[in-house]
Amino acid sequence: MTNPTPATDDVILLRGRGRISALGTAANGYAAGQPGFATRTLGRKQLAVAALPPALEDQLTALRKSQPAYRQLDRTVLLAIVAARQATAEAGWAGGNEQSAMSNEQVLITPNSLPNQPIINNQKPETRSQKLTTNNEQQTTSLAVSIGSSRGATGRTEHYHHEFLSTGDVAAAASPLTTLGNVASWVAFDAGSAGGAALSHSSTCSSAFQALGNAMAWLRAGMAGRFLAGGTEAPLTDFTLAQMHALGIYSPFAAADFPCRPGAGRPSTFVLGEGAAVFALEKISRAALLAEQRQRPVRPLFVLESVGFGFEAIGSKTGLSADGRHFQTAMRQALAQAGRAGAEVDAIVLHSPGTPAGDAAERQAIRAVFGEQLPDLVSNKWLLGHTLGASAALSLDFACHILASQSWPAAPFATDLTPAPTRPIRRVLVNAAGFGGNAASALVAVL
Repeated sequence: MTNPTPATDDVILLRGRGRISALGTAANGYAAGQPGFATRTLGRKQLAVAALPPALEDQLTALRKSQPAYRQLDRTVLLAIVAARQATAEAGWAGGNEQSAMSNEQVLITPNSLPNQPIINNQKPETRSQKLTTNNEQQTTSLAVSIGSSRGATGRTEHYHHEFLSTGDVAAAASPLTTLGNVASWVAFDAGSAGGAALSHSSTCSSAFQALGNAMAWLRAGMAGRFLAGGTEAPLTDFTLAQMHALGIYSPFAAADFPCRPGAGRPSTFVLGEGAAVFALEKISRAALLAEQRQRPVRPLFVLESVGFGFEAIGSKTGLSADGRHFQTAMRQALAQAGRAGAEVDAIVLHSPGTPAGDAAERQAIRAVFGEQLPDLVSNKWLLGHTLGASAALSLDFACHILASQSWPAAPFATDLTPAPTRPIRRVLVNAAGFGGNAASALVAVL
């Protein structure tokens, strides 16, 4: 893959962002530094997981009931819809509906707002003659959607397979509701995208950055005016937990004992989590950007400068090279695309899942790219676990939090993570990697 010359006439703004995870939905959810782990029973084992807090379960239930079309959607899709609604609200894309008036610190679905029949946008329930509307409707052909997910409709797939083994029958909805493509298409429907692209990506745990990179390319090529892009995953099923445990990487620590410990060495402390993060992306000229900065100088503006990719073909599809060659390629490509030197990166949000081999390979790759003068090293996985295809997007959201607050919580265990910023944080590199020898790095800056 070649490194294009950095654009000089325009930039890609993260106009809005939304998230949902074990830490909730608030943009400042990291400030407390409180992990979001709970205990899940799997056979005779007790495993730590990073599941949504109970209050958000009510929110998802309300969303599922808000109209008949949503009642059979996979949890992965619902998480993406929640995050996308937040992103569009923060971006000011939600038009005149009630979404745009709500703070990004609030959950955007209220569980008690729905009577026996669904009410959408304060209108009466739809009839066959009425057009179906949603709480996030945009009605524009310029809005496209790009969503990454490692496993897609995990819960629905397992449900339909179990139903088939039990009864020999398969529901007609089984195929369309379990394709990966339905993740992005339902987010696009909810956002009211009238003919805009709806793209779903799967490249294991770097899936969200595949989606972001694709969105950037489309915007720069003029193939879309706006993009909702990010990642989503709802993998906390017994079968998926059993798969992760079978790999021998799952954390032995209890939920209350900081079970995920990136950079802490042995034992392996991988913990599975669920969540989604979505970003509202716009291409804007530098002249327009300067004018906006003059008009609203206090508001931080986040620029997605680049997304780089790296791949390595190795025999083990669950492993990686000791020196993290795919990480090196991805980081170097991200820097080259943005026209930045390593010294301009102030912090790195690590992929660092808490596996000794994975953590060590990423550190080796970082030293190879940055030398001895390393940026600050941070992670959010000790707070919300590894969310697979959503992890890169949630890490990018964490990077934006860092850029806005100039702070991050210190990990309360022995680790090589930087406890507090050692310099002003103006530019953050975010890493992601997954099974199959793929890696991706995104560079984000604050203006």
